[in-house]
Amino acid sequence: MAATEKTRTPGIFKRGGRYVFSYRADGKQHWESCRTLDEARRLKQVRTADIARGEFEQRSRLTLHEYARDWVERYQGRGRRGFRENTRDEYRRQLERFVFEYFSSSLRLTELTPSKIAAFVAWLSDEQREGKVLADATIRRTLSPLRACLASAVREGVIRSNPARDVDLPHRPTIEGVDSDGIHAMSREELSTLLALMPDDWRPLFWFLAATGLRISEAIALRWEDLQLSGATPRVTVRRALVKGRLGPPKSRHGRRDVPLPKDLAAVLSRTRRASRWQGDEDLVFPARNGSPLMPGNVRRRVLVPAAEKAGVPWVGFHAFRHTCASMLFADGRNAVQVQRWLGHHSAAFTLATYVHLLDGDVGEPLDVARRARRRQVGKAQGRAPRTRAKAGT
Repeated sequence: MAATEKTRTPGIFKRGGRYVFSYRADGKQHWESCRTLDEARRLKQVRTADIARGEFEQRSRLTLHEYARDWVERYQGRGRRGFRENTRDEYRRQLERFVFEYFSSSLRLTELTPSKIAAFVAWLSDEQREGKVLADATIRRTLSPLRACLASAVREGVIRSNPARDVDLPHRPTIEGVDSDGIHAMSREELSTLLALMPDDWRPLFWFLAATGLRISEAIALRWEDLQLSGATPRVTVRRALVKGRLGPPKSRHGRRDVPLPKDLAAVLSRTRRASRWQGDEDLVFPARNGSPLMPGNVRRRVLVPAAEKAGVPWVGFHAFRHTCASMLFADGRNAVQVQRWLGHHSAAFTLATYVHLLDGDVGEPLDVARRARRRQVGKAQGRAPRTRAKAGT
């Protein structure tokens, strides 16, 4: 054991490369160590003040790794909807892939500071994964489980404050027309070419994704009973999603929605059902050959990637069909609220922020207020009632 040496500060000693001090609380003698003398002085003052106020709490010896691994298994969320198992799986993956890789397994929860969290964010911003820099959205998602974990530690009295609460996140400029994941919308010509190059058996699925804007997790969970293919208004009812083998509700409550189907697509799907071995109400609309749910990774690798490369759009992934749907909706004159409800977003503001690059930036023709006012005056003079805009639904 290293020898203990006195320092210039009473009650603080140097032991090896560390500075230690002791204090008595709860009837026990406690020792703590710090890297520098100044740090030991500050911490000794804090402990003395806490004891005097009756607010002393013994420092937890739990490490970040120990606490986080236990927390992610028992966490139940903070909202009324609880905590989805799919989200738990994602939190586990983010913790293992990033948090546990960066932070030492010996780092205690009480040693985690805002500056260390900031250094972690800087590491994420600079780190290249699979040949590309992590997007800002990915960094925000990576920090979510760490923030939630540390917030739980505060509520449970393990630490006093959440060092990740106010950390600055990157907001790097993106290429206009491209979102944070590097995906953008196809033109109508690109979509038409891609669908033409799809294998016949797979074309209905990708046509459906572009026409409805459904997430791939929502599309592969559809049953025939979720589709209304006959009548004047064919539609699809979205009530569930299949993510990583787990069936559950859509991404949010706003994901529960009805989306109209083009009549020509409805006719193709009707023929597909009649020709399928899996045509019962409970059967999947887009099943694998054995009737089980599709695995998106396999479909992307075996079907989408080869067709996209032939069509000259190698960047296209499943989410590009959702972006393409939004692009066509805006081009057809739909407003942000309509697109929000169509896609199942939680707010029209989020829809606008995501797809603002798809909107026409031209301010258009000047607004001739005086001419409109003159028309109203002439109408009154001639005894005509002024024209008013009809209310929606009348």
